[in-house]
Amino acid sequence: MTGGEHFVLSGHIVYTPDKNTFSITENGYLVCEGGHVTGVFATLPERFSALPLYRYTDCLIIPGLCDTHVHAPQYAFRGLGMDLELIDWLDRRAFPQELRYADLAYAERAYGQFVSALTQSATTRAAVFGTIHVSATLRLMEMLEKTGLRCLVGKVNMDRNAPDGLRDPEPDEALEQTEKWVKQALSRFERTRPILTPRFVPSCTDRLMEGLGELQRAYGLPVQSHLSENVSEVEWVRELCPWAESYGGAYARYGLFGGAAPTVMAHCVHPTDAEFDLIRRQDVLVSHCPASNANLSSGVAPVGRYLDAGIRVGLGTDVAGGFDLSIFRAMTDAVQFSKLRAHFMGMRERPVTLCEAFYMGTKGGGTLFGKVGSFEPGYLFDAVVLNDHRLKAPGALSIQERLERAVYLEKDVVIEHKFVQGSEITGGVPE
Repeated sequence: MTGGEHFVLSGHIVYTPDKNTFSITENGYLVCEGGHVTGVFATLPERFSALPLYRYTDCLIIPGLCDTHVHAPQYAFRGLGMDLELIDWLDRRAFPQELRYADLAYAERAYGQFVSALTQSATTRAAVFGTIHVSATLRLMEMLEKTGLRCLVGKVNMDRNAPDGLRDPEPDEALEQTEKWVKQALSRFERTRPILTPRFVPSCTDRLMEGLGELQRAYGLPVQSHLSENVSEVEWVRELCPWAESYGGAYARYGLFGGAAPTVMAHCVHPTDAEFDLIRRQDVLVSHCPASNANLSSGVAPVGRYLDAGIRVGLGTDVAGGFDLSIFRAMTDAVQFSKLRAHFMGMRERPVTLCEAFYMGTKGGGTLFGKVGSFEPGYLFDAVVLNDHRLKAPGALSIQERLERAVYLEKDVVIEHKFVQGSEITGGVPE
């Protein structure tokens, strides 16, 4: 099977057209035409009867999962340094590891492990941080391109407050290297696209941020970075940028915070009222990374508030601040930690539901990539087939209950098949 073919999947079809609703069609039919969803049907219409039919009897068929924030070079040391807070963790774990990607042979070995794991997961799309190294970042993009996944990959920019070897000596050189990388990436790759990536405000001078804003406008690229993750980090930005109304305002000054520049900001744990309103007005996508926020003592983001305000929210694994590439794990963490936040806030805020968490991991995060993460007509055809037959129960369960158990007990669930934009990623034999 190749991208753009017409075919039908049959099984229990589940998706979330909105954050409060599971759409469930038992023993239904999901039609793909030209890489797009035509529709979900309880009975297959006659006009599709000649299409190849892939039966996944009694399996769950869900949209592909979207990881809106992950650091590829950090996959090599996941599970280490989880007793540290953010700034110490960066200095003692993340930065020393990322220095190693100047060695292309090492980068190929490490990125090969990351790409293999991502391909085998239920994730179909991801927003990925690389390092400052042009050659290593291009090699990562080459590897991802071959998988069939659809990814946004960023060459990181840093010209202050970073170790030698990870700090560009001066901003104009950093901008020159970044534009060189952008041009190569745009000309060489179809499924793997560049995204501008200032590491975070403390690591980027005003001149570098200004130049990245110019590149964004010249090439129309999306932007990814970090925002209001940790209390000490927020205070640091306040010291570095006393002119900014908020941390987000330090990006917005240079056109790197939504509006005409599609933007995803990871974490957003400690927004001021002004920043919260700026996120909403500029239509910035919040990447909620609950595991990382717990591991690095950052706190718990006010996800319920974001959702209630109509702010777009996706989920991120934030490997290696998070130690697992699973967006299913991010869903369960989002529910669990939101309950803790609600409790410690005296129930002034509400916890999120599993339906909302599933929505964030599919359609919510999918907004970063276009019409992605749903089985509504016209959406790009990203789908994952889950076999949950190992999860025994003494009595009958509804399809929604089976999905919930599959999310929480994913280690006992088999990914039978994965499609990205209508293209086969794993197995599957038509009738």
